[in-house]
Amino acid sequence: MKWFVASDIHGSSYYCKRLLEAFEREKADRILLLGDLLYHGPRNELPKEYDPKSVYDMLNAYKESIVAVRGNCDCEVDQMVLEFPILADYAVISVGEKTIYATHGHVYNNENPLPFLKGAYLLAGHTHVPRNVKVGDYTYLNPGSVSIPKENSHHGYIIITESEITFKDLDGTVMNIN
Repeated sequence: MKWFVASDIHGSSYYCKRLLEAFEREKADRILLLGDLLYHGPRNELPKEYDPKSVYDMLNAYKESIVAVRGNCDCEVDQMVLEFPILADYAVISVGEKTIYATHGHVYNNENPLPFLKGAYLLAGHTHVPRNVKVGDYTYLNPGSVSIPKENSHHGYIIITESEITFKDLDGTVMNIN
C-alpha cells in the first residue's frame, strides 16, 4: 500500500490541482489529508487562487481514495459539501509494520500526544513546517503545507510505503527533512 499524505490545502485551487497531479504521478493507492482543506483561517494570508468551491469539487472526484481528519479550520458545514468523512480528530492506519496515528496537530501533538504504541508514528500537519523527528518512543512526521508553507519550507507531501517514508515537494523532488 502506498499512501500520499498532505495537509493544509486551505482552499487553494491552484495547489489542490498540483497536489492531485502529484498523487497521479506517484501512482499512490490512497490519499491521507491532515485537515484544513477548504478555508484559509484568520491567521493566514489568502493562498494562491483561493476558491474553496473548486477545491471541494476536485477532492470529491477522488472521494474513494481519500481518508481525512479534521483541522482547526474545518467544520460541519464543510462536511455538507465534501463527499468523504472529514470530522474525525484522528485516524489510525497501518502500513506494513508501521502504526500511524494521523491527526491535524492542533489538539494532539508532541505536547499532547495520543496514547502511542512503542515505535509508532505521529503524523500531523497544522504548523505548515515539514518535520521528521524521533521523540521518545515515537517518530513525529509533518508534511508541511500544500498551499501556505512556513519557515521557508516547500509546498509538499509525504509518501509512505511499507519500506520507506519520503518527503517531496509538489514537483516530486525528494526533500531531506529533519
